[in-house]
Amino acid sequence: MTVPHDVTQALPQELLQAAGSGDDRLKLLDDPREWTHFSHAESADTCASSVVFEGMHCTACAINIEDALRQVAGVESVQVNAATHRGRVVWSHRMTKPSEWMSAVAQAGYRAVPANDAHAHERRRQEARRMVWRLAVAGLCMMQVMMYATPAYLSKPGDISPDMLGLLRWASWILSLPVLLFSCTPFLKAAWRDLRQRQISMDLPVALGMLATFVVSSLGTFEPEGPFGAEVYFDSLTMFVFFLLAGRWLELRLRDRTAGALEAVLNRLPDSVLRRTAHGDWERISVRRLALADVMAVLPGEALAADGTVVSGQTQVDEALLTGESRPIGRGVGDRVIAGSHNLSARIEVRVEQLGAATRYAQIVSLMEDAALSKPSMALLADRWAKPFLIFVLLAALAAAAHGWSAGPAHAVMVAVAVLVVTCPCALSLATPAAMLATAGALARSGVLVRRLEALQNLARIDTVIFDKTGTLTLDAFELARTLVRPGLSQAQALAWAGTLARQSLHPVSRALWAQARRRAMALGPRALSELEASRASEVSEQAGQGVSGHLLRSDGSTQTLRLGSAAYCQAPATDANRLQVSLADETGWLATFELRDEVRPEAAAVVQSLLAQGLRLQVLSGDAPAAVAQVAQSVGIDLHQGGCTPQHKLAHMVALQQQGHQVAMVGDGLNDGPVLAGANASFALGQAVPLAQSKADFVLMGSHLGMLLETFKRSRQTVRVVKQNLLWAAVYNAACVPLALLGYLPAWAAGLGMALSSLLVVLNALRLSQSLPDPMGAALASESL
Repeated sequence: MTVPHDVTQALPQELLQAAGSGDDRLKLLDDPREWTHFSHAESADTCASSVVFEGMHCTACAINIEDALRQVAGVESVQVNAATHRGRVVWSHRMTKPSEWMSAVAQAGYRAVPANDAHAHERRRQEARRMVWRLAVAGLCMMQVMMYATPAYLSKPGDISPDMLGLLRWASWILSLPVLLFSCTPFLKAAWRDLRQRQISMDLPVALGMLATFVVSSLGTFEPEGPFGAEVYFDSLTMFVFFLLAGRWLELRLRDRTAGALEAVLNRLPDSVLRRTAHGDWERISVRRLALADVMAVLPGEALAADGTVVSGQTQVDEALLTGESRPIGRGVGDRVIAGSHNLSARIEVRVEQLGAATRYAQIVSLMEDAALSKPSMALLADRWAKPFLIFVLLAALAAAAHGWSAGPAHAVMVAVAVLVVTCPCALSLATPAAMLATAGALARSGVLVRRLEALQNLARIDTVIFDKTGTLTLDAFELARTLVRPGLSQAQALAWAGTLARQSLHPVSRALWAQARRRAMALGPRALSELEASRASEVSEQAGQGVSGHLLRSDGSTQTLRLGSAAYCQAPATDANRLQVSLADETGWLATFELRDEVRPEAAAVVQSLLAQGLRLQVLSGDAPAAVAQVAQSVGIDLHQGGCTPQHKLAHMVALQQQGHQVAMVGDGLNDGPVLAGANASFALGQAVPLAQSKADFVLMGSHLGMLLETFKRSRQTVRVVKQNLLWAAVYNAACVPLALLGYLPAWAAGLGMALSSLLVVLNALRLSQSLPDPMGAALASESL
């Protein structure tokens, strides 16, 4: 199964309109041609689908959705993130279909839509408008009810006649009806859903508190002489409804600035493009209909929908997300442009060369969706206690009501209401994910992709950093300094064979050899270049840290087995050199040795000094010759270094450090250091050539500047500080307010205000992390700010 050409376009609206009912619309997604637009193959029988859940508000909602999906036969695993409202469902297409597990979500009271649904944004806007109307109605009625309640609070006994007091109560009751029937709708619907499904979420205790307050106050209005007639609480009802709605609305707006920053990165492609027809006219089509070799027009301000080559026009493009380049880049005729980048200045025409999964943007989307679904250990702890805590809240409210019943039924009920509202653990459930997702969004906009949110926690505890040399401390480009060949073999022929084999590898050294071979062939003439590009190696295999081997077809029809890599791998003769050496061998033995000149990154020394100033231990482990490794390590200021290391040696060295109690971060090229990157407490892959889908790193630096390493370390520590501040605030808030509510000293309106403010404070604190990182060109020199 393959990912479709368009990774952001949902099911066509005309098909949805023609489908009719909701069940019929869901069944449209059962067509494999449709479900592949939001799914990819996990194995021969299973698919992983990315979906967004509408109608959820808290961690308990996420748990309810996961429970509902796990009960569907054929659903193998589920992950739902309460902060992003996104989920990942792994299911067997032999046992179930998308309509079946989406229907299970609907029966649980929520709605699952493809993560790339083009109309989800419009539905969110409509829901936001309805929330504003509910908030406005609650606010207007609250002010009027407070105006009617003020005389009763300020007057002395006998100042207001019973008839006038009754009239004020009836007026307050009438004004509270729109609040209950309209403004409280989200809370009441969610509570009714919970009761029908025999589950619990944070809306249930809030809705019970609203209904109890209205019922008690209504009884006091209808029967002033009855057990509940001493006082009415319409003012408390309208106030805490207003506060809760205001808090939820502001929280939604702020979530768009934190978790929404990550969402914006995932939805950069346009819904439609201008395509040139066979007659030379232009037509606007859905991105899903775009095909290879089509020519599309990209207007200023639009995003590119596919990778391709500019065939007309000249402009500036923004590629910050995809390449880490923070400045606009000039692109003209013959230049390549990439999907997801933005056209900034002028119209261009682009011939489409890559679509869908073949684009780098699609790989970035897949990686970032994994990050948006991951849950740090602190968030998992909050999830684990969310439901038991809500059950405790209900029991505590009952106990408080029973204890206060002797002071009067109305007083007892209002004490229970205050407990129900004030103990709702919204702030606790938001404390960790809000901060983590704000940081992930800011890093993504600055060219650092976060694969696991847990790594942000781990990075803050790192005390040892291990660097690879090639392509990490040195630039991802090499110059051929010298070529040694076996007698009877020309340097040109040896380089051509090496280049043909190196062409199959993504390692920086292999790319350099292929580039040198092409450059040498171009100098010899068009025929030599054509022969080189036509040559192919078969049965190519690569051994991490050693080299690459394969069969090369000779001109006489026979095949030649070649090896390209380290001296030990090719059994090459030993030579004394401080440069990087790559050897070539065939069945008979050594053929050639290529000495490559690499250049240390200009910012490497400053970055190393900044890391050392933070008290970190730095080491260099490389598979290159010890002399070459020592030269680079000493030039940047790292004393501990070791050359001639295989990936297994690197892994063993790192495990030994971890067993000694060290927290280790690995910085490599992301290609041949997979086991080390996966085993490190935190890991970075550097370079634009990293195959994102295969990378084992926790962080991928999309640009080519080590300065972003410093900024990521800095932001991880800030993130952990903010998470601890949020958790501390949530704990202090509950420790202070819960006893007051239990003792009856906290009115319902104050409980609602406290709950709303606690959640807002957590999100506002996390919002500080959503600011984009500074330009990496200056990051390496900003160590004093760390």
